[in-house]
Amino acid sequence: MNSKKSGAAVLAAAAVCATLAATVTAAGPASTRPGAPVPSPRVMTAEGPVLGTVADTVRTFQGIPYAAPPTGDRRWKEPQPVRPWTSPLDARAPKSACAQPAEPPVSIEGGGSEDCLYLNVTTPAERTTGRLPVIVWIHGGSFTYGDGATYRATKLAAARQGAMVVTVNYRLGVFGFLAAPGLRAPANLGLLDQQAALKWVSRNAGAFGGDPGNVTIMGQSGGGYSVCAQLVSPGARGLFSKAIVQSAGCVGPDGAFTREQAETSGRTVTGAVGCDEPRTADSCLRRKSTAELIEASVSGHDGYRPVVDGEVLPEAPSRAIAAGRFARVPVLHGSTHDEMSGLAGLDELTTGRPLTAEAYTEKVRERFEQDAPAVLAEYPVASHPAPGAALSAVLTDSEWSTAALDTQRALARHTRVYAYDFAETDAPYFRSVPRPKSFSLGTGHMIDLAYLFDNDLFEPLDDTQAGLSDTVTAYWSRFASTGQMNGPGLPTWQRFTGSGPYVQRLASGRIGRTDFAADHHYAFWKALAAAR
Repeated sequence: MNSKKSGAAVLAAAAVCATLAATVTAAGPASTRPGAPVPSPRVMTAEGPVLGTVADTVRTFQGIPYAAPPTGDRRWKEPQPVRPWTSPLDARAPKSACAQPAEPPVSIEGGGSEDCLYLNVTTPAERTTGRLPVIVWIHGGSFTYGDGATYRATKLAAARQGAMVVTVNYRLGVFGFLAAPGLRAPANLGLLDQQAALKWVSRNAGAFGGDPGNVTIMGQSGGGYSVCAQLVSPGARGLFSKAIVQSAGCVGPDGAFTREQAETSGRTVTGAVGCDEPRTADSCLRRKSTAELIEASVSGHDGYRPVVDGEVLPEAPSRAIAAGRFARVPVLHGSTHDEMSGLAGLDELTTGRPLTAEAYTEKVRERFEQDAPAVLAEYPVASHPAPGAALSAVLTDSEWSTAALDTQRALARHTRVYAYDFAETDAPYFRSVPRPKSFSLGTGHMIDLAYLFDNDLFEPLDDTQAGLSDTVTAYWSRFASTGQMNGPGLPTWQRFTGSGPYVQRLASGRIGRTDFAADHHYAFWKALAAAR
């Protein structure tokens, strides 16, 4: 009986292998150069063989498990090793995103699953003579939304320098960053998942043609704050050699929660599901379904952050980086010129009427209180195309640009830094999301990602924008390969130093040095903070 079962399993596995192989052969591995050698769509990882696809300019493997499913008894536990396999794993399609609230357009359709610790690998389709630099992409989404697979990495992988790009899922929200009285679990499971993925890269990059000794971690917004945290976390030391941080101020007020702040959010969750008695909270929470916990979770953009727990994150990244206590690897850091333009245009979209000068004044007074007169004097409506544009500048400069420059200055005291301001005047926007008519959104929060990845969130690039995309992906891949920005055919990009705070403007037809501090009123905001 056992022998028959074993034989049937072997035949079934053989049939699957034959089907997958036939499918890939029928598809015909394409190449950018006729007759060029093409890497196999089958790769043997340390855990078992995987079978992906080769099409156009890239080779892709999706839905590879880097840790065991954090389900059942493994909920709220550190990532565990996967069970090895022997038959080829079908890696032609992504697996589930991590469980998250359904809040379009930032959330993933379907809400995801707790079984989500998967990653995706994209490499150039043509075989290269040397090892590829590795870029590990940590998606954003306020530690609550998103996944790795929606960021299709063809542009980065096939850029001039070439790269192996790994996009990662990690536990989010209530499953990845919950801290609650009585819950016996690490508070930074999402960060630990990211580290487990980096360890997978160390074991397996070579099998895909990547260099495990040349790994760049890269993230935007929540993913950028994750990179800031990994620069500080002892568990990440030695797992990467460079870092790219987009739209996240490592030195600023937003990057991490204290334990007390995290537990305040946690009490909201435990109270909502009736598990607020600390003595029984752990067992009570573990009995709840995924849907119940998502329904009770704090969603939005302020509910979860990495937690200063003394172990995974010994201290706040802002404090550690300002003091030089971080992994001193080269860093590419920057932000978009109009981070808050989408929020500034929200009133117009909801009411159908442009923001008035009077309403602008009122919003500034509500947000800045006793500092409002100074802010209004620094940002008069008459100096901007519309009141909405003035509000965008105020919110962007106060909440993002000042922290960006503070971060670059702090990092540059201890390591090599390159800084940028993504300042495309006419950029794509989110698909099916209307724009305000009274002012241009410029390059708002997340919109830089349309130039680096193929993602259905964003409108397609026009020819001019595609040209900038080619330049930006060439810069990013050059940095991942060498830790430098300059290369053949690329506009010169100098280092950011304390004595020479060079910031590169990235915009179609306007790539070069920009006076970031003056453009974003840095001295004004620093003086205002010092006077408080």
